[in-house]
Amino acid sequence: MKAGWAIKKLCEVADVQSGGTPLVHNKPYWNGDIAWYSSGELNDLHSSAPERHISKAGLENSNAKLFPSGSLLIGMYDTAALKMSILDRPAAFNQAIAGVRPNEQVDLVFILHAINAIKDEILERRRGVRQKNLSLGKIKDIELPMPPLPEQRRIVGILGEAFEGIATAKANAEKNLENARALFESHLQSVFTQRGNHPVVPIGEVSEVFDGPHATPKTVDTGPVFLGIGALQDGRVNLGETRHVTPEDFLRWTRRVRPQADDVVFSYETRLGQAAIVPAGLECCLGRRMGLVRVDQRRVSPHFFVYQYISPPFREFLNSRTVRGATVDRISLKEFPSFSITLPPLPEQNRIADQLDGLRAETERLASIYQQKLAALDELKKSLLHQAFSGEL
Repeated sequence: MKAGWAIKKLCEVADVQSGGTPLVHNKPYWNGDIAWYSSGELNDLHSSAPERHISKAGLENSNAKLFPSGSLLIGMYDTAALKMSILDRPAAFNQAIAGVRPNEQVDLVFILHAINAIKDEILERRRGVRQKNLSLGKIKDIELPMPPLPEQRRIVGILGEAFEGIATAKANAEKNLENARALFESHLQSVFTQRGNHPVVPIGEVSEVFDGPHATPKTVDTGPVFLGIGALQDGRVNLGETRHVTPEDFLRWTRRVRPQADDVVFSYETRLGQAAIVPAGLECCLGRRMGLVRVDQRRVSPHFFVYQYISPPFREFLNSRTVRGATVDRISLKEFPSFSITLPPLPEQNRIADQLDGLRAETERLASIYQQKLAALDELKKSLLHQAFSGEL
């Protein structure tokens, strides 16, 4: 640490207090002139207008405290722990927030950055069973490197300029990532909107449709794969969180149908419009609320079929045939064979599927580049914070 810097607890350099909530059912305590924040509103460097206000009576008859503009608010509970904002107006706040009142020797933006530099370390101190919280005492005991005020302001200025540039770069990368993903979706839309003179046939005319099991097997750590609805991802099977079944359960759960390579599996309840091709060599059984299409490959390319199934026009058609339930939406598996698909000649189907494969590979390559850029920008921000609070900036 640099000469002239000292390690100080937050409570040694600022007044730190928790807030409070007036009785919710006491109407005279609410809708007054005093801004009142909850921890879910600590989303930006500087606060904006809160959803709720309290009255002077609400302030005086609760643990709520009025802090001046420029104070730092720090979330303490659950997912809002260490969310922070600087007040743009005098305000009170609830008991899930620690307020840090400014003084003449501390720049609270410096404090905010210093806490963010050791955020992961502080979050490890959370305690609780149902939710992990920080106590006011733990907030007060946060130890921070404290240089003289001019050095605090110099660091704040450098970090502010750097973080503004990083924020711009992140916004551009996120937009490019969104555009890359939208490119493939847009091409799917155009391919399957322009039907040309190709015939439209019922799915049941060119395939067999099977229902999956009507229950869910007990899953285990090894064995044949249990293919649930969550594994259907844009035409492909995602085995990121693979579950398995015992060989005995596999035999029982494949009595209706045993999935084969190039079968198309789909959901007829929840996640409607998702389908995937079973890859070669995958021994699996279906989850409940799933169906299987085994196409006649003399007439239909499975890859063409699944691309058409996940295309925006077919998803819109499925939406029009969806039965809205109290808890889940569904399509009728009995009616499914009558649903129509466009069927160009098989060579044309293969050409379209190959073209879509290439476009998807390219958009995924671009998406990977932008995701790497976003990760690199996050690492750059962490590096700058580390340099700033080890005296190396």
